[in-house]
Amino acid sequence: MTGAMNMNLIYCFFDAANMHRWNDHIRPIDLTELDKQAHKAAIAWVLGKYEEQENNIILNWEDIIEFSMFSFIERLILTDLKPELFHQIKKEKFKEVNNYVMAEYDRLVPDSDEQFRVRLERYLRSDNKTVENDIVRAAHYLATNWEFNLIYEMNKKSVGIEQTKANIYMELKEHMDLVGVKKTLSSQSQTFIDLFGQLRFQQRWTRVPRIPQTTVLGHSLMVANMIYLHDLDTKVEGRQKYSDYYTALFHDLPEVLTKDVISPVKVNVQGLTEMLDEYEFSLMNSKVMPLIPEAWRDEFSFLVFDPFRDKDDERFGKTSGKDIKLCDVLGAYMEAFVSRCYGITSAKLREGEQSLRDRLMKEGKGINAVALIDRLDHMQI
Repeated sequence: MTGAMNMNLIYCFFDAANMHRWNDHIRPIDLTELDKQAHKAAIAWVLGKYEEQENNIILNWEDIIEFSMFSFIERLILTDLKPELFHQIKKEKFKEVNNYVMAEYDRLVPDSDEQFRVRLERYLRSDNKTVENDIVRAAHYLATNWEFNLIYEMNKKSVGIEQTKANIYMELKEHMDLVGVKKTLSSQSQTFIDLFGQLRFQQRWTRVPRIPQTTVLGHSLMVANMIYLHDLDTKVEGRQKYSDYYTALFHDLPEVLTKDVISPVKVNVQGLTEMLDEYEFSLMNSKVMPLIPEAWRDEFSFLVFDPFRDKDDERFGKTSGKDIKLCDVLGAYMEAFVSRCYGITSAKLREGEQSLRDRLMKEGKGINAVALIDRLDHMQI
């Protein structure tokens, strides 16, 4: 199947849950590339909002979203090389590395949307000296620094750990011209970036054995990437691609305050859904909103509250909440399907997989779910 919303590409993103970061260090939790990229995407939003507010800059948010996706694709293809080696190879073998990345992309996603592919190649082969690219690169290093702070105390005796610390700091220094970088590094209290990062600690499908054991954070990026690709195919107008993407990215944010309550419990306990909605609304306003600068709060509320409802706001435009929900269901279905393909399943997981598949087959026309599932069925996983 052709189009930007392409199962081959979606699976490439999902496979990043199998890429383990800092795997030559002691880690308090498993750190995966999928989670890192999700955290990076949220940090890029924070940095971009600061530039808009403090420096009155008009940003191309589609570039920020796509540059995040393109750098993610590049990282997937070049695997988990150590950062210093990754950057050295890119510097010394720029043309050859980019030729390899594009050749591998064409092999992995043979039916890619042509315009998406053109923009990917343009990104790889250009010097990318734009504020949007600076924001994405700074978000990358802030996400790396967040991970490093998590593992540092356990690895103080590791060879080269202080040099790694110095290297990360030097990279961040190069982006101190961005307001959000300064504010983030100088903060002595919890920030929104810290709070969002806590979704890395929460596993999906709790008490159900799976491989890979995806987190709420990684799942959020899967949903955001899928709705953005879908919006490219449907050619939505105006600011909707931005709103859909960040609504999807933040749709599970309340779970950092409440943890996940599985659907069967919500459905079978009368009145529980309404009670949880009220509780989440109260906690979001008391715990999360104080971490968001006041000038952004109205827009942030538009993005995070009631994410699965279609909206049309005078100030903030439209969101396709129903399609975001379908992407959410498709992401959950992939988690169950892929684990079974890997040979790890259970009665609960099979039941969940079948229920999600049935729902997508019945309700998923908006994202062409039948064709996506058919392609997944025929992939060699």
